[in-house]
Amino acid sequence: MTAASNAPPSSLLRRLFTRRQSREAAQKRFIGTTVTPLVLYMAFFTLFPLVWGFSLAFFEYSARRAGSSILGLGRDNPFIGLGHFRNMLNFSPDAPLEVRQFHLSIKTTLIFAFVVLPLNLILTLPLAVLIESVHQKAKGIFRTIFFLPVLAPSVGVGIMWGYIFHPQRGLLNGILSMLQGKLVGISYTGDPTLFLLGIPVPLIAVIIAYVWQDLGYNLVIFIAALQGIPESIKDAARIDGVNGWQMFRFITVPLLKPTVLLAAVLTMISSFTVFDIIQVMNQDGGPQDLTRVMVLDIYFNAFRYQRMGWAAAVSIVLFLLVFSISLIQTRLLRTEWEY
Repeated sequence: MTAASNAPPSSLLRRLFTRRQSREAAQKRFIGTTVTPLVLYMAFFTLFPLVWGFSLAFFEYSARRAGSSILGLGRDNPFIGLGHFRNMLNFSPDAPLEVRQFHLSIKTTLIFAFVVLPLNLILTLPLAVLIESVHQKAKGIFRTIFFLPVLAPSVGVGIMWGYIFHPQRGLLNGILSMLQGKLVGISYTGDPTLFLLGIPVPLIAVIIAYVWQDLGYNLVIFIAALQGIPESIKDAARIDGVNGWQMFRFITVPLLKPTVLLAAVLTMISSFTVFDIIQVMNQDGGPQDLTRVMVLDIYFNAFRYQRMGWAAAVSIVLFLLVFSISLIQTRLLRTEWEY
């Protein structure tokens, strides 16, 4: 017999309790050593910048001016409360330049987002269905081809499409010149007088480049969702004599409604935060600020003009817009069922 078996019951229970305490202490130390750095990282690099940016919206703050010892706020960077937000409601023609640019940036951002979203979904969903209908060996090839632009840097995509739309050496004007038999020099990204359906052509050029790059992301999401639809549902529809269009309209699209919601929300958020492609293709917001979106407006005010308080206020408005539209999308597209 072992010594443990000869020990009194109270002594054995005490040992078991001590071992359990030591294991719990080791688990707590492990959790503390792994979670603490993450919490500190989130606090200093996520939470503090958010609180700092929110606070700046209530100050006339510029890094060039001297403030108090408390993070440079006060003194020459005075507290103005809701002053920035009141200025945003000034729609008079003689409003300050930053206010008029802010109004234009909201309009441009909304146009950009609400053109990109339906265009992206209209292209990606039928394309995903077509790719899923081809031979198994060809599916991987098509997925790779359409997903490659997503992996390309946005700056490179902007430079490439900038050359395509170039007025003198651009591919698009070169093709039009060959078809018409005469030289075509249309400035797609620099002519403020060009409009199509009420939308500036410089903005349409950016939308084309953006959708081209972002197409593969939603395509992969829809392909994964299509593979999750049970074959029994499709087989039952075929037995009932449903053709391809009816299958897509009455079965595939309704069953993909949760996925459409996910793709719509992600695409909308991404569209509202577009920056690099516009900065590369249309520097400084393009001709007459026709492609000046809200993120570009925030960047210029914060880092070029040193109006960081105003830029922080615009950031809050951008957040509220994205949050509100995402909430509306969720309300309209959510489903109460699963398959």
